[in-house]
Amino acid sequence: MWQLLKIELFKIFRKPRTFISFGAIAAIILIIQLGLKFDGKSYVELMMGDISDSFEIPYAMVLNGYFVAFVILNAILIHVPLLVALVAGDSIAGEANMGTLRLVMTKPVSRTGLMLVKYFASVIYTVLLLLWMALLALLLSIFFFGTNDTIIPRNDVIEQIQKADTLWRYIAAFAFASVALSTVAALAFLLSVFAENSIGPIVATMSIVIVLTILSELKIPMYDNTVKPYLFTSHMLGWKGFFYSRIGPDHMVIPGSIENLPAILRSLGILLGYIVMFVTTAILVFRKKDILS
Repeated sequence: MWQLLKIELFKIFRKPRTFISFGAIAAIILIIQLGLKFDGKSYVELMMGDISDSFEIPYAMVLNGYFVAFVILNAILIHVPLLVALVAGDSIAGEANMGTLRLVMTKPVSRTGLMLVKYFASVIYTVLLLLWMALLALLLSIFFFGTNDTIIPRNDVIEQIQKADTLWRYIAAFAFASVALSTVAALAFLLSVFAENSIGPIVATMSIVIVLTILSELKIPMYDNTVKPYLFTSHMLGWKGFFYSRIGPDHMVIPGSIENLPAILRSLGILLGYIVMFVTTAILVFRKKDILS
């Protein structure tokens, strides 16, 4: 099984478009970092809104590596599902399109085992993509801007997290994001079973994610309490919860606290449930599928 996993990873990383994903992320992150380096004050003023008219904002303190990394995550994590779908949507359909799927099935491994290996390979790619993002978004931002307390804008307040209380939140956020993107990979993986060309599953995955994301933002009374809480897109941004802390009686942030940990764990459970459902369905369909290509 390990040997088969290595073969699947080799297939993924021998394709130029795999490295295009890494290059695209690097380019976007560097552009955002350069933009904030030369005109970060304007962004901070926009974020602070009316507060900047009443108080003197210490821009040099606010515009630090931790804050820049938070800005980058908000800007690009919503686009990463496309890069994940490029690989996961190609896992089965790509083999069928090249006419190698029947050859793969001659290997002494069950269909279930083959499907699990292919999905795990997609997950490994997803995690590596996130690690690359973390390396550039966090470490490179710290190198360029230094570190200080982190300012987190919320709906009606500005939250200040102490510098020593920040790094673990990013580690937890990236871990949560890996589960969220693995859910997208599982969806693309499922759709890949039904196609003979990888373009279909990739486009279908992004269409579903976009439509469900729009539905997740709608505010309709009956819908909010019935359908919306169970859409996986309603929980993909749950990583932000790690940056929302509890406020003490003195109106100061309680170090090491998380405002609503049960909600984060519930979102994590729903995402894991979708992964199991998508992958299980893909395996069941593939086990009954006639391999003609």
